[in-house]
Amino acid sequence: MNPVDISLYGIIDPEHCLGRELAELAKISVENGVTLIQYRDKKNGIRTMIENASAIRDALKGTNVPLIINDRVDVAIACNADGVHLGQEDMPVDHARSILGEEAIMGLSIKTVEEARSCPVDRIDYAFVGGVFVTHSKDNPSAIGIDGWMERANLIKNTKPEMPVGAIAGIDSDNAKQMVAAGCDGVAVISSIYMAEDVASATRELSNVVKGKSA
Repeated sequence: MNPVDISLYGIIDPEHCLGRELAELAKISVENGVTLIQYRDKKNGIRTMIENASAIRDALKGTNVPLIINDRVDVAIACNADGVHLGQEDMPVDHARSILGEEAIMGLSIKTVEEARSCPVDRIDYAFVGGVFVTHSKDNPSAIGIDGWMERANLIKNTKPEMPVGAIAGIDSDNAKQMVAAGCDGVAVISSIYMAEDVASATRELSNVVKGKSA
């Protein structure tokens, strides 16, 4: 398992950035506390995705913050990203691992109790469980809430206690504190950082929460 800090996991998405430059937003958020960047793109073709991901990768040089590509193993290879984050309907974890190698960072989305029970903990480096709260950045008709997150996270941790497990969907500076108190290893955020007018300030606020510095 590759060591990875998921405590403040920023998801860069061209549909949720107020039309601003993705690479610049990534750089600002990392400078203010984001520990891992995922590039997620549901609207552009592969050529644009590679260009965007490569620009984000260049912006992160020297920061030691990894770049993860959502879903697309091919884009991760093309832009020399640090790894991929897979959903349950994406390429199987074993296939992705065989292509990218053991050094690649690999994350997995978990939604259901059954998915948590069958989580391939020996082939991934972290998991995100959700959607925890209602969100407008992704179709999320049935939020599982904090109790639902804890149930699924505990199933994963029972199998592999050292596995980092985070929370995703509808996370902001208010409920992030609740997730940390519930034992969450990290929070994944989109709108609460990248839809903010002041990305630096929004990132610092969330970073303080996950570090336990928030009042």
